Amino acid sequence: MTIREVLTQGTARLRKAGIDNPGLDAALFLAFILKTNREKLILRDAEALHEDGAEDFAGLLDRRIAGECTAYILGRKEFRGLDLIVTPDVLVPRPDTETLVEAALTIGTDQELTALDLCTGSGAVAIALKHELPSLEVYASDISAKALAVARENARRLLGSDGAVHFLQGDLFSPVPEIRFSLITANPPYVASGEIAALAREVRGEPLLALDGGKDGLDLVRRIIDGARSYLLPGGRLLMEADPRQMAGISLILEKKGYRDIRTYQDLSGQDRVIDGIAGCDVQ
Repeated sequence: MTIREVLTQGTARLRKAGIDNPGLDAALFLAFILKTNREKLILRDAEALHEDGAEDFAGLLDRRIAGECTAYILGRKEFRGLDLIVTPDVLVPRPDTETLVEAALTIGTDQELTALDLCTGSGAVAIALKHELPSLEVYASDISAKALAVARENARRLLGSDGAVHFLQGDLFSPVPEIRFSLITANPPYVASGEIAALAREVRGEPLLALDGGKDGLDLVRRIIDGARSYLLPGGRLLMEADPRQMAGISLILEKKGYRDIRTYQDLSGQDRVIDGIAGCDVQ
């Protein structure tokens, strides 16, 4: 069969199984098998696909239909143009999280700026910030040693050195040196415990540690807001990703803890996805 025929059949299998974006996933899998990209795959659609390639492609389709997410199958995920390694030890970076990076980049280009990324996972946010603002001194922490191993490898590949970002293992601020930051970012677990079971099957396959935010989803958010007061410079900014439904509650928490000029940033679907608060002189 030709590449076009195999791709058409693969797309149909995924669609029948109820997979979202079946054509995209099928093209990504076939491009992976042929060691090419989707754009070049189109140019080769009249070529015959060898039997071994067809078998490998069928195996990837089987894994997707069984509920494994595309990023874990491929071991890669694009984030702001960066080709990140991902494994089941890290949350899959999503386009919505690019909103967090975009908001953080509005801080300017001061040579003295320092940033801390909490719950860094694959390192997506920390690495993107360093990649797009090389003068930024970036620290990143995560409680998971396995996640940090992935983050360090991504930094080595994409920034030229795993030392380009200071990776720290521990619970939130516990491993962070006693310095003050211009910016703290976080994409913490924010799914309410009772909602985990209702998540899509492939999402439930991601690390529970990176998803479960406690009874109302805000356990770590509260800890971050409280802890950041000791690590932000006066006028420093705390930016967090969360569920749009949580933004009003998070805003109230920020206000009570002395943050000012609180605002939100919308994701690609137009929903409030990132919230930003500025540390005032009263934040100690």
